[in-house]
Amino acid sequence: MSTPNTLSAQESSTSPVMGGVQLSTNDENEASQSKNAVELDNIEDDDTNPYGPKKRKRTSKVWMDFKVITLADGLTKAECIHCKHRLAYNKNSGVTSHLIRHSKCCVRKKVNESGQKNLSVIPTISESETVSTVHNFKYDQAKIREILSHMIVVHELPFIFAEYELFNLLMKNATPHYEKISHATTRKDCITSYEIEKKKLMAELKQVNRVSVTTDLWRSDQKVSYMVVTCHYVDSSWNLQKRNLNFCEVPPPHTGIVVCDVLNKCLVEWGIENKVWTVTVDNAAYNDVAIRLLKENLSYKNSLPLSGKLFHVRCCAHILNILVQDGLSEIQNIISNVRDTVKHISASEHRIKMFSEIAKQLQLSSKKLIMDCCTRWNATYFMLSTALEFKDVFPRYQQRDPTYNSLPSDEDWDKVIVVCSFLEEFNEVTHIISGSEYPTSNLFLPELYNIKKLLKNTNVGEDSFMADMIKKMKNKFDKYWGDGNLLISIAAVLDPRNKMKLIEWCFPEIYSEVDAFEHIVTVRETLRNLYNEYVEAHKKNIGEKDVQSESQKESSNCTSNIVSGKTKGKVRAQFANYIKNVDSVEQVKSELEVYFEEGVVFCEDDQEFDALSWWKMNNLKFRILSKMACDVLSIPITSVASESAFSAGGRVIDPYRANLGVETAQMLLCAEDWLRARYQIKRKAKGNLELKQIHLT
Repeated sequence: MSTPNTLSAQESSTSPVMGGVQLSTNDENEASQSKNAVELDNIEDDDTNPYGPKKRKRTSKVWMDFKVITLADGLTKAECIHCKHRLAYNKNSGVTSHLIRHSKCCVRKKVNESGQKNLSVIPTISESETVSTVHNFKYDQAKIREILSHMIVVHELPFIFAEYELFNLLMKNATPHYEKISHATTRKDCITSYEIEKKKLMAELKQVNRVSVTTDLWRSDQKVSYMVVTCHYVDSSWNLQKRNLNFCEVPPPHTGIVVCDVLNKCLVEWGIENKVWTVTVDNAAYNDVAIRLLKENLSYKNSLPLSGKLFHVRCCAHILNILVQDGLSEIQNIISNVRDTVKHISASEHRIKMFSEIAKQLQLSSKKLIMDCCTRWNATYFMLSTALEFKDVFPRYQQRDPTYNSLPSDEDWDKVIVVCSFLEEFNEVTHIISGSEYPTSNLFLPELYNIKKLLKNTNVGEDSFMADMIKKMKNKFDKYWGDGNLLISIAAVLDPRNKMKLIEWCFPEIYSEVDAFEHIVTVRETLRNLYNEYVEAHKKNIGEKDVQSESQKESSNCTSNIVSGKTKGKVRAQFANYIKNVDSVEQVKSELEVYFEEGVVFCEDDQEFDALSWWKMNNLKFRILSKMACDVLSIPITSVASESAFSAGGRVIDPYRANLGVETAQMLLCAEDWLRARYQIKRKAKGNLELKQIHLT
């Protein structure tokens, strides 16, 4: 908290805000009066000896305005914290009547409480750092506790942070009114903040028409399996939002039934079980069973859009990982050699120093090596591309270290060059579709076209290993994307830069001529059916609103109509309302047809184009279609948003907090996500998947 800026030197000498700050030479007279007293550091008499008999605590509220001091001659006095006036004090009698009388008439206390003479310049996060606003200052301990709890949660600090000595010294210097907060109180405040933010989020989700969900499982160092449930939706301002709803324990065994039960419980808890229309998961076998059972449960009473054809969304990033990993198996020996090389060099500081000296002799600009995660292909790509820059260092290092025996050959490095060049396009695709702050479902079809074209047109030449690698990747491509994907096709069409033209252009490249024609027809029919469902829902919504408005009008005008007998025009008004509603829905041409006939939208900078913003601007023109586009574009095609929560989980549930309860872990991780969204605090981008990096000296 910033120190309030007072109006003048005269006011600063009398302001309670300056009471605990070191006084200037102009205030020597006042300071000399306080030299005769020795404060007890705000520790009450009954707490001076923690090992002595426990004495009765003071219960009178008057002690909020007084403190006990000991004078130089040994006398104890009760001193007003506002005006510094001293009154008699007898710890044995416990009489406080005279203190209460002074508290009621203390002028300085009244000034402090009104806050009229204290002005503070308070910068806000949302405003510019150079622009501040001036407010009347009044110290609020409750507000300090609230913001402190937010800081603890957002920055993943321990509860005991509030008791750190230097933190309390900082706060005391910022304002002498600050009262120390215990770690137990901090924990309670964090729980309170979690509950408040949860109520706000539940109220916001009530206003949303459709939501999409991503989920994944993670096993912590506690050997506890957690499920994270992330909700994706578009708010009233047409901004894409994502929130972690739950970070809950999943009991073993992790079968599809268990996962379904836990996920269904989370949806019911948040009251969104009738609003979920897609669930994005990876390709684990238990997920297929879980999503099938969940789909049956949710469609038991309420029909899903398109009868649930879009309900199960397979994570495209996971499929891409399987596809590339299958291809990389052709050079597994080379990858193992590079991985063993990085492990060998990073095993000791002496080896790193020796390797760094050789790199300096060759005047290489690169300063680090990367250790990959063998389950992620792009981590392997980063390791290979980084090691490739040091290919001339490794032979020289082997001459100095006889224990090093994993040196790749020149032929191996030639293969690494070819593979890294080939995988560069795949890395770019993964980066594009892994975002969670912008729509991704409308971006993947052009990238899918590029992948298919790359696999088809890559000239393998005499590299037989590349031919085998591409053959394996083609087989995986046809397995997962050979039959088409309705979601990415529909989302691409609802991007005004594409419409049906993109489908008609790229499908013949991705599929055979016959299959391409069938897929185009399927996409067009599916779009029409989905649009018709939204039209019916719109009619039903208008009908319900009309019934409510008519009943309200009839109840309010019933008495006046009976008295005056004026019923003329009532039927005509109802008919006019009917015509208005029918004309707005049943047009000569549907909104979908008008959307297709207008042609595609051209923009100079595709990277800055936001499809949701376009639909927001054209909301009045496409009242129904814009709602459908809003819901479709909010569907994530990867589960990266849920997986990113595991990184925070690994930091919060670290070895030093191994006994952290499941409910406490959920409170900390979910509240952190909500409060970051509230304060618009984004995580700093950490490149290369937060992989282990070996920095050279």
